[in-house]
Amino acid sequence: MDNLTELTPLAPMDGPIDVILDAGSTYKTENVCAKMIRFSVEEGKVSNLDFVGGCDGNLKAISRLLEGMEVGEVIAKLKGITCGKKDTSCTDQLCNALSEYAK
Repeated sequence: MDNLTELTPLAPMDGPIDVILDAGSTYKTENVCAKMIRFSVEEGKVSNLDFVGGCDGNLKAISRLLEGMEVGEVIAKLKGITCGKKDTSCTDQLCNALSEYAK
């Protein structure tokens, strides 16, 4: 897939551009409400997870819950989850992004 892009630096979507978190990745989603996922992986753990678009409250909660979780554990728990009549979901798209990152 060509959806994953390495970013340097990573600024928060809702904050000022001059606030830099760290280097990270962005993933353009497919067939879900969120349009993009931005994240970092530090020592094999998910950090700075940010969904652009989608169900704001739910995705903020998911981002907090996944902070510091091992990449493999996130993929094992969330891969294959669907949303409504779609064959994917925002969390399934996150798993695609993390799998691509881990290659």
